Amino acid sequence: MVNVPVNAENQPVSIRASSEVDDAARQAGVHNAAQRPPGGPAERNQIAPRLKAVLQAARYHGVELDPNEFRTASSVLAAADLSEWAQNAGMWARALRIRWSHLLRFQDTGPVVLLFSDGGAALLTGASAERNVVFLKSADAPDDGEATAIDELRLSRVWTGEAVLLRATRSHVAADAPFTLHWLTQLVRLESQPLRDIAIASFTLSILTILPPLIVMTLVNKVLQFNSISTLLLLSAVIAVVFAYETLLGHARRLIINVVGARLDTKLQLHVFSRLLRLPLDYFERHPAGETMYHLAQVYRIREFLTGKLLSTFLDLITLCVLVPVMFYINSTLAWVVMACAAVIMLIILAFLKPLRRGYQRVVEAETWKSAALGETVVGIKTVKALGLEPQRKALWDERVAEAGKARLAFGQLASWPQTLVTPIERVMVLGTMLVGAYLALNDRSGYLVGSLFAFMMISQRVAQPLVGLARLVEDYEEVGAAIGEAASVLNRPLESSSNSTGLRPRLVGEVTFSDLTFSYIATKTPALDRVSFHIPAGSMFGIVGRSGSGKSTIARLLQGINRDYSGFLKLDGVDLKEINLRHLRQGLGVVLQDNFLFRGSIRDNIIAGRPGLTLSDAMRAAHLAGAQEFIERMPNGYDTYIEEGSPNLSGGQKQRLAIARALIHDPTILILDEATSALDPESEAVVSANLMRIASGRTMIIVSHRLSSLTECDNILVMDQGKVLDVAPHATLLERCALYRQLWSQQNRHLDGRHGRPVAIPPRLV
Repeated sequence: MVNVPVNAENQPVSIRASSEVDDAARQAGVHNAAQRPPGGPAERNQIAPRLKAVLQAARYHGVELDPNEFRTASSVLAAADLSEWAQNAGMWARALRIRWSHLLRFQDTGPVVLLFSDGGAALLTGASAERNVVFLKSADAPDDGEATAIDELRLSRVWTGEAVLLRATRSHVAADAPFTLHWLTQLVRLESQPLRDIAIASFTLSILTILPPLIVMTLVNKVLQFNSISTLLLLSAVIAVVFAYETLLGHARRLIINVVGARLDTKLQLHVFSRLLRLPLDYFERHPAGETMYHLAQVYRIREFLTGKLLSTFLDLITLCVLVPVMFYINSTLAWVVMACAAVIMLIILAFLKPLRRGYQRVVEAETWKSAALGETVVGIKTVKALGLEPQRKALWDERVAEAGKARLAFGQLASWPQTLVTPIERVMVLGTMLVGAYLALNDRSGYLVGSLFAFMMISQRVAQPLVGLARLVEDYEEVGAAIGEAASVLNRPLESSSNSTGLRPRLVGEVTFSDLTFSYIATKTPALDRVSFHIPAGSMFGIVGRSGSGKSTIARLLQGINRDYSGFLKLDGVDLKEINLRHLRQGLGVVLQDNFLFRGSIRDNIIAGRPGLTLSDAMRAAHLAGAQEFIERMPNGYDTYIEEGSPNLSGGQKQRLAIARALIHDPTILILDEATSALDPESEAVVSANLMRIASGRTMIIVSHRLSSLTECDNILVMDQGKVLDVAPHATLLERCALYRQLWSQQNRHLDGRHGRPVAIPPRLV
């Protein structure tokens, strides 16, 4: 809380009476803000305070936002855009409209960003309900600057209620918690208010459920026995009111249940996809896509359990809490018969739990392998068609289907036994009580037991189904527990980063330093990189060559932060890469791979995929730099040409140039080309190579390639062999002193001028 300005008598300064406060209000950016002319060349400068205000609020919570990550097509920054910017950085943020009365409640909270109608902003750092003022600080003020007390009248001139609330994401939030039953329980508990309404409605409906049996009992014992028409009319009126109220209340309860189910479903799916995106790349490289998709598909089973069986059983328990005491009140003997049958059903189901668990686990394993075979076939369908592998894949699929079918058949046969044993007990629960009740009625001389028997039969039918459902819930839980385990086997993997908000966000210049770095892949003993040391100055072109398996692509992976469990040091601009925020790091990099994936959508959408706020002119600029503009403009729809999955309407060279344009769209500080031209035809490679110098201007470019001809313009070339550095030097120097480089060059250029093993003339460096 900032200090409140006080006078000599230690009393708060009056806002309306003090001219000094008016001066302070100008410093807070409130006074006369309404008179600022909108639009014009100064409009962009008026937007800046909004970014500054959000930056200061985030810094208060220990999060450093990057203004370069903010993108919007609008000239005036909207609250929703600012909120999304903070959320993308890993913060909790909300854009909303609030009233003056709400502002007075922010007394011991963090800063709140208030957005003014002229495009400016200020930070609300506190409030005083006693004085009816809030304390604002200008977005341009230093972090330790004083806040100004502002009253409602003055603030209302420039503020219409727009605000952005934000705070740091806590370490124990649901997004970072492991995917377990406890987490799911916490997820359901977040809906406590609507669940409370459902419980109240269910309890009321349960009470209303008692009335019809009691009315029937009264009808038999009073109306029929004593021929009372007045009692019949009264009971008819009561039944009409009860039915109308029950209908409306039941409809309202179903609506609330649908809303709760939809909200739980949405939260669950958002959580699953968020965790999936944060898994490290090596997980996807080591697990088939089909296996991962099958495990995650089990989330739908969990969702159905949460919003279906679990919720309905919860409501049934409320019904039981009301009906069971009434059942004992009507006839305790018959009630004990019902409860005994329910207990036997529960024991039968519990006896089969372990065998069912083992059988279901075999089903899961068989289905996982089946899904893996299907996913592998779909992903590799080009290879299957090219090599004529259809018979082999079909045979594999037949085998996997047979195994899955056998496992499901065995599980189904085992699962049918509890049902078989439970069915007669269910019948005894209903018909047995009727027979016992009839016997008791025959020996009853009062005549009142007949009406009680009718009432008990109506209630027992309502009770029997929830009791059986509660017993079967245990069986359903076993399957859901297995489903949770399957989904958790994916979602509970170590994440790539603990939070998007952690880590340093330095300004990247492009200087790269490897110092005595050693790295080994999981389950391998031979290091992929062994005590590697080299330096890349900022703004230089740097090539990396070597035989297959020498560690070239591993260096590129480490630079992207894909693997961080190395020893030694890898520094960007003097900062250890392990300390840099992953999102910030990757947004400062541009990466082009040998085989690049293009998403479904237009060419423009693919180019600006990483920056959706950019425009067509930005896409055209990146395409021109990548040498892709020429073929794009020749297409029928230009930049709106639709790309299908797999990019069948594009050649390899066209896809590669689009990938380069996509990597350049955000003007990266470091551009990594990892075998980007190895799959291109000579003509396409010539087009890409011709643009390399233009692309490299003003940034660090790292080119990983086995084609030495594409590296002759590099300032330095790193020669790798078996994970070790052999030499680092320009092309001409390496030809003279590095035997491996000279050998690779001779092998690739022996056809030139008929000179075997002799170096060709080096083209002059482009400027």
